Amino acid sequence: MSYVEISGAKVPIRMWTDPASVEDVALQQLRNVATLPWIKGLAVMPDVHYGKGATVGSVIAMQGAVCPAAVGVDIGCGMSAVRTSLTVNDLPGDLSRLRSKIEQAIPVGRGMHDDPVDPGRLHGFGTAGWDDFWGRFDGVAEAVKFREERALRQMGTLGAGNHLVECCTDSEGVVWLMLHSGSRNIGKELAEHHIGVAQKLPHNQGLVDRDLAVFISDTPQMAAYRNDLYWAQEYAKYNRAIMMALLKDVIRKEFKKAKPTFEPEISCHHNYVAEERYEGMDLLVTRKGAIRAGSGEFGIIPGSMGTSSYIVKGLGNEKAFNSASHGAGRRMSRNAAKRRFTVRDLEEQTRGVECRKDSGVLDEIPGAYKNIDQVMAQQRDLVEVVAKLKQFICVKG
Repeated sequence: MSYVEISGAKVPIRMWTDPASVEDVALQQLRNVATLPWIKGLAVMPDVHYGKGATVGSVIAMQGAVCPAAVGVDIGCGMSAVRTSLTVNDLPGDLSRLRSKIEQAIPVGRGMHDDPVDPGRLHGFGTAGWDDFWGRFDGVAEAVKFREERALRQMGTLGAGNHLVECCTDSEGVVWLMLHSGSRNIGKELAEHHIGVAQKLPHNQGLVDRDLAVFISDTPQMAAYRNDLYWAQEYAKYNRAIMMALLKDVIRKEFKKAKPTFEPEISCHHNYVAEERYEGMDLLVTRKGAIRAGSGEFGIIPGSMGTSSYIVKGLGNEKAFNSASHGAGRRMSRNAAKRRFTVRDLEEQTRGVECRKDSGVLDEIPGAYKNIDQVMAQQRDLVEVVAKLKQFICVKG
C-alpha cells in the first residue's frame, strides 16, 4: 500500500497502515507529536503500536530539536544478520545442544559476562576504534559513571523482552544467524537521566504530553544528550557485533567438519537519531521502532519467535523519510498476552522451533504480534524483500 494521510496540528501524519487498525492511545500519541513546534514531518510504519514515551513504529523529523523519550530507553536497539555457508543438510536432528551452547556463550536476561569480553580474542573481530570508544566513556553524564564495570561486562549480552538470538534458514535452505539487542542497562540509564533533564526545562512546560520534552539545538543540554546518545548508539552496535562474533565461534565449533564461512554482517539500528536532509532542510530524524531504508540499504525486519523474518533492501521513499518497520509490531500488551494465552498455546505456536516454551516468555508468544506478512505487504513501496527467513532455534532472555 501507499500511505494514508490524516490531519495533525503542525504536520500531516503519513500512515503506512489503516488508521482504523491503530489503538486510540497510539493515535493520540501521534497527534500529540504532531503538535510540537519543531516538527517538520511524521511517518508511521505498519508495525505501529502504543509505546512508552512515544509511539513504536514512528519516524519523527524535527528541526533544531530532539525528544529523548521518542528515542526510548533502549538507545541504539537494532538487528544484525549474517548469511552462512551452512545449509539444512548440515543440521543435526537434535538442536537442543546447539541452543544450549549459544546460551552458554551469550548471557541472556539480566546476565552479564564474568569478565569483560576481550575483542582481540574474537575471531576476525576488528578492534580499531575500540579503545577510543571506551575512552569516550569519561565524557558521558556523571550520573552513570558508576556503571562502567557493569557496562563493560554487559557488552556482548542479549537482555530480555523481545531481544533474541536465532538460527534460521531461507527459502533456499541456507542457514542465517540473526540477533536483536541494544545498549543494555547503560543505554537505559543514560536515557532516563536525559529524559529527566528535558522535562525540567522551561520551554517544555506547556507541552500536551510531558513525555515529549525536547532538547533544543545550541544549548548545553542538547550537546550533552547528543554526546551520550551517539555513544550509546555505538555501544549497541558493538554489543551486537560482539554477540555475533561469539555466535560464529559457537557455529565454528559445532560444525567443524563443514568448516562454515560467513558473509559480511547486515546491521541496523531501530531506536535512534540521525542527521538527515529532506526538502532542503537539515533535520534530526528519530526512528523509534523503525529502520532506515534508503535506496539499496540492507535492513532486517523480524516477525516473532515462531514466524518469518525478512532481509530487505530499502527503496528510498522520502515520504517515509527513507524508513520502514522494525518488525511485526505488537498487537497486544505483554500483560494482555499473559492473560490471553497459555503455555500450551506457546508450545503450539512455536512448534518446530527449538526455544523456551515456558511462562517466562509467554508475553513473546507469536499471537501477541501482528501478522508479519501483512506488515510486509503494507510497505511494498518502502522495501523490497531479499530473503525470507524462518528460525529453527530461538534464544530469548
